[in-house]
Amino acid sequence: MPISKDFKSIYSKDWEINFTQCMPNGFLKYTDLCNLLQLTAAAHSEIGGISFSDMQEFNQAWVLSRMRVEISELPKWKDNVTVKTWINTLENSRSVRALEMYVNGKKIVGCETFWAVFNTEIRRPEALALPFEHFELYPENKATKKTFSKINLNNDTEMVFEKTVALSDLDIVNHVNNVKYLEWCLDFVNEKLILKQKIESFEMNFLKELSLKDKVIIHENLTSDVMIFSITKEDKTCFALQLNLNLE
Repeated sequence: MPISKDFKSIYSKDWEINFTQCMPNGFLKYTDLCNLLQLTAAAHSEIGGISFSDMQEFNQAWVLSRMRVEISELPKWKDNVTVKTWINTLENSRSVRALEMYVNGKKIVGCETFWAVFNTEIRRPEALALPFEHFELYPENKATKKTFSKINLNNDTEMVFEKTVALSDLDIVNHVNNVKYLEWCLDFVNEKLILKQKIESFEMNFLKELSLKDKVIIHENLTSDVMIFSITKEDKTCFALQLNLNLE
């Protein structure tokens, strides 16, 4: 679709937290937090003329490569939240996008995301086929205190689960949706850490796509205040997650 007359390089969207998005304690699930952030990014790309529908004319889609989320507190059921987003960098096949979530004007979440343009036919990255010069870039305006870091997967890990990818795990790009990886791993975290909001930040690396009926293994490595999960297929790492805990 053409660029909207309402397009701005810094975009905000309001959401109301509904009960289907909440944990038993009434606070927003970490997975639904990621969904809201990504839906806001998608809405911004749509009014800016680089949405999934626009890109599919060239067999392209944005796919998430890395994501860092810093949380001071989670919103709860019936809260009205505002998600603000802008682009730090955008060139060729890569883009870094910043997002923030606010409740009553107070910032509660900061997020940095790294996206790649992906050809959905040949399943490889390639340069964006659409014009994007109308997006003003804000390389110095960071949403998080820290930027992406390398997740250390060299330590010994323990296998916790084997899984076969099901149809319900897939998204419109026909691979496992990025939030599904997070959901799989969080199912093996002590529920008290989640319900008491002890996760102060987390980082995800998406390394290789997974498809229907792929057989994967979930591994974990635990220290006192850091939990690292990895997902492998045929001994190759497809995904890594680091949870940073505040145990005070």
